[in-house]
Amino acid sequence: MDLDQLPDHIVYSKNVIEFVTVAAETCLFLEHATEFSRNDFIQKSVKILPLLYLNASMIEVPEKEYDDDIEKFVNEDDYQFVRVQIEELLGNDDLYLETFHPDMALSDTPIAAFISENVADIYQELKDFAANYQLGDVDIMNDVLVNCLDAFGEHWGQKLLNCLRALHALRFGEGFNEENGNENLHSHGKIDRNTFLNFQHDDDDELINLL
Repeated sequence: MDLDQLPDHIVYSKNVIEFVTVAAETCLFLEHATEFSRNDFIQKSVKILPLLYLNASMIEVPEKEYDDDIEKFVNEDDYQFVRVQIEELLGNDDLYLETFHPDMALSDTPIAAFISENVADIYQELKDFAANYQLGDVDIMNDVLVNCLDAFGEHWGQKLLNCLRALHALRFGEGFNEENGNENLHSHGKIDRNTFLNFQHDDDDELINLL
């Protein structure tokens, strides 16, 4: 359906539809992280994360319709599934020193942070958002958008920028194109876990074309 034909509600607005699309593709990318080499994962991450941040920052937060909590779809296994994939893919490069951690004000030493944890936190927010959005109830879609954007301002937007800084250093650091022992981790097997949106992709190249 053309965007001009969608109902006149913020959840169907151009900016929100674009955010939903990028959020869904980000989750799909992270769920299939081990299908990429280390270098490919880093290169695609430094492209899709800024796009995600830009799309989230372009939306005005609407008013909530209900006071009830929104249903959560991501459990601990889902979270660890994404986190562990990325941790294994990046190896020692998963760890970086954080300067924007809340505990920095109380510490005389740098705080260790992990790209995999930040990305898994972002994934959790996006998947809960998109899974609720898929239900098609306009009021729920509205409220889950509010929750996701509020959380973006409170924590996951900062986490995105933090891990993006670390990923940028890896992408443009010395020796990026040299052979790395982690490059073949993705060959251990394809992931057969279903994605939460049941997107029908004829070819994984659709994600690659977006990135």
